[in-house]
Amino acid sequence: MIWGSGKVIEEAAIEGGLHAPALQLLSYEDGEKKGQMAIRFAAYDTDGELERRPLIINERELSSLKKELDRSPKMKALLKKLVAD
Repeated sequence: MIWGSGKVIEEAAIEGGLHAPALQLLSYEDGEKKGQMAIRFAAYDTDGELERRPLIINERELSSLKKELDRSPKMKALLKKLVAD
C-alpha cells in the first residue's frame, strides 16, 4: 500500500458460496504506518482473487465467521473496541 508495506498476521475467513468473506489483521512494517495495525474487511472470489468491492456478510455467515474470529485474539480485541460502549 502507498502508506507502507506489511503482512497479514491474523485472518478469519469462511467459504460463503459466491465469495469468501475475510477479516484480516494487518501489521505495517515500514512507511508512515510502521508499527501500526489495521483490519481489512475483504472478500475473495471463487478463484481466490481479492474482490474490489465492499464486503457483504450475510446474517447466516456470522456464526461461522465468529468461530474463525475466536482463533484471532489480537483482531478480536481490536474489533471489540469498535463495538464497545
